[in-house]
Amino acid sequence: SHRYLADCSDILEDSTLGQKYFLDANHKYIGQQLLQEGFDKNEIYVAIDEQGTCVGFAWVILNGIFHWFPFLHVLAVKKAVRGNGVGKQLMRAFEEIGFVQDKSDKIFLCVDDFSREAIGLYKALDYQEIGPIPDMYIPGVVTYLMMKAKE
Repeated sequence: SHRYLADCSDILEDSTLGQKYFLDANHKYIGQQLLQEGFDKNEIYVAIDEQGTCVGFAWVILNGIFHWFPFLHVLAVKKAVRGNGVGKQLMRAFEEIGFVQDKSDKIFLCVDDFSREAIGLYKALDYQEIGPIPDMYIPGVVTYLMMKAKE
């Protein structure tokens, strides 16, 4: 629901991902405008705690890789609750959504070399590294394409 747009934007802005990728040419944060697109397309899945507070989100583009396979575009968890399983829950939701379609026996994501915690999570969940893409978005940063096949 769009009612979590501002919360998701704040979570993203307070992350390394948000500070590296969701800035305009003047280094101004533009995540909320970009997240609006995901909400408009119903591609953003929000994690809510017992109090009804947004604690993270996953932006899933169903045909985001090669216009066929589901792609995890963004995963962000509120700093205060990191390490408490929110990311894992969002990844399980991504897998449920991604593997539902008949055609999707594989799902994909990209992760940067500086995101050690995320890489650890994805490997623990059986995502395989397909290959490195040097300088994909940021010079000097290696982005890894990762995939999980349906069991």
